[in-house]
Amino acid sequence: MARLYANENFPREVVIALRQLGHDVLTVQEAGNGGRGIPDDEVLAFAIQGERAVITLNRRDFIRLHRVQPAHAGIIVCTQDDDTLGQAQRIHDAMLVLETLAEHLIRVNRPLR
Repeated sequence: MARLYANENFPREVVIALRQLGHDVLTVQEAGNGGRGIPDDEVLAFAIQGERAVITLNRRDFIRLHRVQPAHAGIIVCTQDDDTLGQAQRIHDAMLVLETLAEHLIRVNRPLR
């Protein structure tokens, strides 16, 4: 399963659900980087160093980072979604179709209601 690095703004409930689906998820807080206002490029650099794909709600900035630094372990950008179990399942499903997350930008959107 995937090795992920959950950005500071990413919902804890989704992290827990992703772990239950078998993914290795490290949060910014668990890495000792929570509440420090670390710039997004440094978040990505930390993830690259740990060979983890970033998972975030910060779509705009990480889409930009993907364009300027495409050599990464993956970036998954998500929309805010109150259905945390559904969101975790959609993230899981999106990752399953790829052989590797490396250098991929994956967009996981909340379904239209």
